[in-house]
Amino acid sequence: MGTQHAADENPARTLSLEEASDRAKRLCDEVGRALRGKPEVVRRAVETMIAGGHLLLEDVPGVGKTTLAHALARCMDATFRRVQFTSDLLPADLVGSVIPETHNGLPTGEMRFQAGPLFAHVVLADEINRASPKVQSALLEAMAERSVTIDGTTHVLPEPFFVVATQNPLDHHGTHPLPESQLDRFTIRRGIGYPDPTEEAAVLREDPAATTLPKLEPVVHHTEVIAIQEVAGRVKFHDALVSYVLDIITETREHEAIAIGVSPRGGIALRRAAQARALLDGRDYCIPEDVQDLAVDVLAHRIALDARSLHRGGAEETACILREILDRTSVPL
Repeated sequence: MGTQHAADENPARTLSLEEASDRAKRLCDEVGRALRGKPEVVRRAVETMIAGGHLLLEDVPGVGKTTLAHALARCMDATFRRVQFTSDLLPADLVGSVIPETHNGLPTGEMRFQAGPLFAHVVLADEINRASPKVQSALLEAMAERSVTIDGTTHVLPEPFFVVATQNPLDHHGTHPLPESQLDRFTIRRGIGYPDPTEEAAVLREDPAATTLPKLEPVVHHTEVIAIQEVAGRVKFHDALVSYVLDIITETREHEAIAIGVSPRGGIALRRAAQARALLDGRDYCIPEDVQDLAVDVLAHRIALDARSLHRGGAEETACILREILDRTSVPL
């Protein structure tokens, strides 16, 4: 089995914590120019990318999901692809395929790999729950492996590789809900929500997606994002915080309203996201507030409620249960 890599690029130099934090903050600020009034959403997106994960946005159309993904790519001088997921999309439409070579319209007998839209630094998977489970699985496998294998050859995806997937509310017609095992591949799931009236008035006047987005300038290079990720991975996460996270995820497995609790992968995702949050705050160590601030966004989609609790409220009920668990879990000093 062979392996082919994306084109090599000159790696960025090693960054100090201060340099990495400064670049991450600049990225948040610049992206925020296009997504007005949602600094916490922009921060979550940047934290997810720094953690080396992927982001799932679940919200109604028109609140800025596409703008967020496109702005991230522009602000880190990265390649960007948008894939509209539909019921007739095929896995090959996503990952690519091997096609015959031709010369002057005639086959040469040679085959070549034609890369699909996944071969980009930032990929917007729009309305992921409108595609078939087979296509969803192809995307999520690539997210996990950061490569695709076709006809025995493994093709490595670019680095950094960041997927922003959007999902319609499940009561919309023609959707295929993602199963828990696939939702677990996303580091963070959250909504964007409507802007407050003041910000929405500014959006109506200025239309930043049409006016500001095309003018955004790169404030970091995508190779520097890799360096920032490496710095975040060295942020200290003390044993007391490891025990704290274990207590939280154990509670999710034992709670009477929860049918399936958080997996070990969920605990790892929470640690990595907390390290990214600490880096954005300019710290080389994590604190309990990092875990508390991120717990609902990182863990809620990894939990399956029992039938009675699900009937009471779904996602909102899950968030309430997690907050209840956080309130009663002892916080390390």
